[in-house]
Amino acid sequence: MATYKTPDVYIEEISVFPPSVAEVETAVPAFIGYTEKAQKNIANDLILKPTKIYSLKEYEQYYGGPKGDDAIALTVTYATGGGLSVSSFTEPTLSYQLYYSMKLFFDNGGGQCYIVSTGTYQTPAVIDLEGDTGSDPTTAYGLQDGLNAVKSEDEPTLIVIPEAVKLGATEYQTLVQAVLLQCNTLQDRFAIFDIHGGNSSLDTTALATARGYFGNNYLKYGAAYYPFVKTTLNFFVNSTETNVDVTYGADPAADLTTFKSTNTALYNFVKSKIKEHFITLPPSAAVAGVYATTDKNRGVWKAPANVSLADVIEPTVKIDNAIQDGLNVDATSGKSINAVRSFMGKGTLVWGARTLAGNDNEWRYVPVRRFFNMVEESVKKSSYWAVFEPNDANTWVKVRGMIEAYLLQKWREGALAGATPKEAFFVRCGLGTTMDSQDILEGRMNVEIGMAAVRPAEFIILKFSHMLQTS
Repeated sequence: MATYKTPDVYIEEISVFPPSVAEVETAVPAFIGYTEKAQKNIANDLILKPTKIYSLKEYEQYYGGPKGDDAIALTVTYATGGGLSVSSFTEPTLSYQLYYSMKLFFDNGGGQCYIVSTGTYQTPAVIDLEGDTGSDPTTAYGLQDGLNAVKSEDEPTLIVIPEAVKLGATEYQTLVQAVLLQCNTLQDRFAIFDIHGGNSSLDTTALATARGYFGNNYLKYGAAYYPFVKTTLNFFVNSTETNVDVTYGADPAADLTTFKSTNTALYNFVKSKIKEHFITLPPSAAVAGVYATTDKNRGVWKAPANVSLADVIEPTVKIDNAIQDGLNVDATSGKSINAVRSFMGKGTLVWGARTLAGNDNEWRYVPVRRFFNMVEESVKKSSYWAVFEPNDANTWVKVRGMIEAYLLQKWREGALAGATPKEAFFVRCGLGTTMDSQDILEGRMNVEIGMAAVRPAEFIILKFSHMLQTS
């Protein structure tokens, strides 16, 4: 309290309103993988340095494009009755796929994100769990190193590693369990996984093996999606067109650029045929874009499902209800896998919103887990002002009022279930309710928050019956 010694009129402004909760961002993915370059100022200065970007253009500026020597091979012959035809087309095996995944992310509504480059392209391609101990920064790191680097960043809320499926089974298992561990440790992020081997049909044994990779710990912090998707993206032809090998007639294979001036018809024909072949990618990056779009348009409490995927032609495996029964609910392991399905007239949809803890009544659904992540992190960061404040009723009232005002707004937005705020949430803080005298002596202020989060209507049952004529 101020001390007054000189006669005068003094003004004191009294703060009567509690502080407010500033809501954190909910869809800021961290993508980990290999890039063509990693340069902002000098070569390789962005390797293993999480960097925030906002567009594909910015990604290309700092990290480059796809690998330019993934070879496309065609054999061109004369068709019966004249004209050219392709007798064989060998699609390239994508050495690295982070660039294409980023395009899927942005085209599906993604915005700000972090990129963690774990090294630049090599020939032959190398995707490691952990890099070697050499001095070359382009080969010294792996995906696990990128995961460790992003741990120090506070803002990312999603972890996406599209190239993880290129690891061996043992390395993949090690990585995905490390991702879940980090999410549990920090409690502010969620993982989007691709199923290892998800580009082909999985029988019962293979499905059990795929589930086993995730272990049994911290499953509420991740969701898995299956199968891979056939995109509308074409294979990359480099600027000199030297990665396209054309065998024509009796001549040996030659680069496409060879025919640009000598055989324009053949050149144009080959270019058109390349555009008829499309890249297959794991769905995690597209799903991350769906998370971002859903959060922006509806809110993090809305399930990121029943949403069509942009740049996607179809899933690589056709899934019907009978197949999805075994994906969505598994009595043995309890781990749910979300399906990506194609529906007539609707396109390719994300058709599932369960976490890996599919049998957990508390954390079964992705929007519930992510909503709690958002509220917990927002309230935590907005409560720092109370550290070292007097642990008395005045502080308790301010903290309680701050949190109640925030949750009231969430209830009005539809994030909490209940006809009244009292039914939707509670906030408790006080002596005799959440604290005893010993807590106060030891400087602990305990706040208890309960929320009735809305859950998705996963199963809609329509019941029909006959009625007797009454008139």
